Amino acid sequence: MSIRLGDVAPDFTAETTEGTVSFHDWLGDSWGILFSHPKDFTPVCTTELGGFAARKGDFDKRNTKLIAVSVDNVESHNRWKSDIGETQGTPLNFPIIGDETKNVSNLYDMIHPNASDTMTVRSVFVVGPDKKVKLTLTYPASTGRNVDEVLRVLDSLQLSAAYPVATPLNWKDGEDVIVALSVSDEEAKTKFPKGFRKVKDYLRFTPQPNK
Repeated sequence: MSIRLGDVAPDFTAETTEGTVSFHDWLGDSWGILFSHPKDFTPVCTTELGGFAARKGDFDKRNTKLIAVSVDNVESHNRWKSDIGETQGTPLNFPIIGDETKNVSNLYDMIHPNASDTMTVRSVFVVGPDKKVKLTLTYPASTGRNVDEVLRVLDSLQLSAAYPVATPLNWKDGEDVIVALSVSDEEAKTKFPKGFRKVKDYLRFTPQPNK
């Protein structure tokens, strides 16, 4: 089954390195990032899990929970955790799902036969408090993910969820944003008291409204 933006993220109950998790209940009112790893004790994923663990405080500030999944079992994950802490300098501080049955991997369409039919592709799913999928990213095995980019898109998603704005090319938190086309100039005067700059009728910039 293919997961599209706006779909309700499939719910599941699974064993993890931090006990049994029922995904929707575990998320509660938080945002969530579910990201997959093809297999335990792989080099790129070891650096990724350590990197996300080191930045967990940045996700906490954004009311966002992290959870990983790999097709190996929890016992294997727990052995891998020791390597991650040793080599990356930060102990793992979020759960890894044991998915040896590939239940979660199949729910989220992480098994791609053209890439490998024995392990998952390396996907990222950002899920909102409404349990709907807001963003998906899929990487090849050779390319490590970028924590700063995941945080950047999370900032954009959370901003657009709270205000009628979009974010332009290369936007970073604190920079000007684009007024949504659904907002008229008259409405914009009220919604954006800091004012807005009109470049074209369809292109209007305003200071980031929550700053």
